[in-house]
This record gives sequence, C-alpha cells and structure tokens, in this order.
Amino acid sequence: MKARRLAVPSLLDDPGIRRATTPERRFLFAVPPLAGHINPAAAVAAELGRRGHTVAWTGHRPSIEPLLRSGSRVFSAMEDDFGRRLPAIWNDWLGLRRLAALRFLWEEFVVPLGHAMMPGVEKAIDRFRPDVVVSDQLVLAAPVAARRREIPWATSATTSSEFTRPLADMPKVEAWIRDRMAGFQLDHGIEDLLDLRFSDHLVLVFSTGALIGDISFFPDHFAFVGPALGRCAPGAFPWEWLDGRPAALVSLGTLNGPSGERFFRVAADAVRDLDVQAIFVAPPGVVADPPPNVLVRAQVPQLKLLERLSAVVCHGGHNTVCESLSQGVPLVVAPIRDDQSVIARQVEAAGAGVSVRFSRVRPDEFRTALATVLADGPHRAAAGRVRESFAAAGGAAEAADRLEKLA
Repeated sequence: MKARRLAVPSLLDDPGIRRATTPERRFLFAVPPLAGHINPAAAVAAELGRRGHTVAWTGHRPSIEPLLRSGSRVFSAMEDDFGRRLPAIWNDWLGLRRLAALRFLWEEFVVPLGHAMMPGVEKAIDRFRPDVVVSDQLVLAAPVAARRREIPWATSATTSSEFTRPLADMPKVEAWIRDRMAGFQLDHGIEDLLDLRFSDHLVLVFSTGALIGDISFFPDHFAFVGPALGRCAPGAFPWEWLDGRPAALVSLGTLNGPSGERFFRVAADAVRDLDVQAIFVAPPGVVADPPPNVLVRAQVPQLKLLERLSAVVCHGGHNTVCESLSQGVPLVVAPIRDDQSVIARQVEAAGAGVSVRFSRVRPDEFRTALATVLADGPHRAAAGRVRESFAAAGGAAEAADRLEKLA
C-alpha cells in the first residue's frame, strides 16, 4: 500500500517568512521635482529596502536627496538648463487657474521634463540594471526608457484624481493630453502608443474606493493600496502649547503663491473668537498679529501632529488629505488648482469634509465650515470609515508586495 503524505502546513505559508526568502530585486524610482510626488514613493522604497531589495532613484537630485534617507543612491537625470528654469516655471504656473494651468503644466513642465530627463533616465537604467522601474505619473521618460529595454514598469499614482476622469466632459482636452504623450513617444522611437500615466503592468494608487468611489471596474493590475505613509519629518514643535481644546491645522502645501496670504488672514479672523486652537503652516509674517489661539509655524511634524488634531483645513493636496483621513480627521478643503478640486469633491462625496472657496472665502464661511467638521457628527464618522479602508488596504507594505510580484 502506498504511504500517504501528511498535510503539514509549510512555514512558507506565513507571509513574513515568504518576504524574508524573496530573492533580492533591484527597483529604480523615477520621480519629478515635487515633494508630494516623492514622499509616497519614498515610503514604498523604504519598505522594499527593509525587505533586502536594492533601491535607487533618478530625477532632479537637489529635489530628491533632502527627502530620502541618508546614503540613498540617486542618479541625476535632468538637463542643467531645465533645472535652472524650475523656479521660473513654478512662479508662472502659480498665477494660472483651470484650463490655462493644465495647458501650462503639460506644455511647459510635463513634456519638457520628459525630454530633459530622458538621457539621464536611460543612463540610470543602463548603470543600475533594475528588475522594475517605478515611474511617477508625471515622468514620461521612465516608461519610454523601460519599454525600449523591455523592463517591467509600474506607475506610482500619487493623486487619485485621474481615476475619476475629471475631464470626461471635455473630450477635446483629454484628446489633447493624449496627443502630447503620443508625440513624446514618437519622438523617442516608440510607435506602439500607450497612455504613459497608466502602466499596463502595475498601477499603484495611493487611495481606496472609500475616497475615490466605485473602483470595481478597474482591472486587476490597478492596486488601490491606500496612503503610503513614511517617517514623520523631523522638526521641533511646542507641544505644551496644545491645551486640550479642539485643535485644527491650516496648511496650503508647499506651492500656494501670494494668494495664500489672504486665506491665512481670513482664517485668523475666523478662529479668533472660537474656542479652538489653530496651527498655521505659513511663512513668518503672513499673519502680522495672530490671535492668542493661533500658532504660526514655517514647518510642523505633520504626521505626529495629526494624532492630536480634531480637524484639518487644507488646499486639497492628495498627500495632506490622505494623511489626515488616515487618522480619521475630517477636513475643510479650499482647492486652489489642478487636481485639488477633484480631491475636494471626493472628500465631500465620502462625507468626510466640506469645501470652501479659496480666493473668495469670508471669515463667516470659514468659521461655519470649521465648526461643522469639528462637531462630533457625520463628518467625523465618515472620516473614520475612510481611515478603516486605508488601514485595510495595506499602504506601503501592500505596494511592496505588488512590486515584488512584478519583479
């Protein structure tokens, strides 16, 4: 009689053991000179490094290195002339809105950035020899270089706006953007045209359906992993200033322009007589005479501070919105440009916050919006539901899992 084999569970059935025995792979991250696009990728790269993989970066070195761990390997990939023009590009872009800003973004930044990065990205791939290239949605050079070398590539989608077709009612604008990408690919010898914002191998989306909406129709290679939260940025903060009253953060991100000064002044007037504390992330002097319940700081340890907050007022930047909701903190969103109005609509549709007009908000409107989300009611409950969805999605660990499978 043939002996029967016992069904003994293998140690390899344990996910932690599987990760420990995964062969080392090499991952090259290609990012634009934008902190909000680098930070989520950095959290995923750190997770890959903890698992024993080798990670390198390519892009504008002065923008990348300050946001990475000391000793990170960075291949410079930007022509000097374009790098020198970046401050002027940002300054011009800050003065634009709506379709003018979108057109400028593609004509003066995304496509020229692709051409400026192309030689350096190709050199980085040839020197580093990655198993997988991870490309931010705004970096056109990396998908083209990876396709030319038949290397698998993944998209790092640091905003969820593209997954709701924000330009669906403007098909000519959608077609115009596709034409820009097609022209870039043809310029570099690719005739099998793809939408370079969405890899056909793997798309990492740092959000979930709880915020985006229905995601059931997306193919399996779209991975909605939730926010990839990294280490808290270092920085001193006077924690003793927080006295137990409800506290709110007011932040407009790193690129907001002179129009942000008016918004901060309105916010200061709005909270002056409220029984709350407000932390403004703003340059010194923006609020000349802040009331006693307002603290103005140029920088804050945002992730750690969120644990102590009851509300966040922001411009609708994807990272700030997701970091806030990952702590179950409801939002007041004042979108300024680009994808921020889309993110604001997502927040409202999820029930996790309300919107105000950035350029025309009055103190009474601001005060009403903040009081609404501070109340222990539907907005806080909705923010809690989004937090649970984010936690279940896996974040940086799930993104690393998917990249390991691609490699």
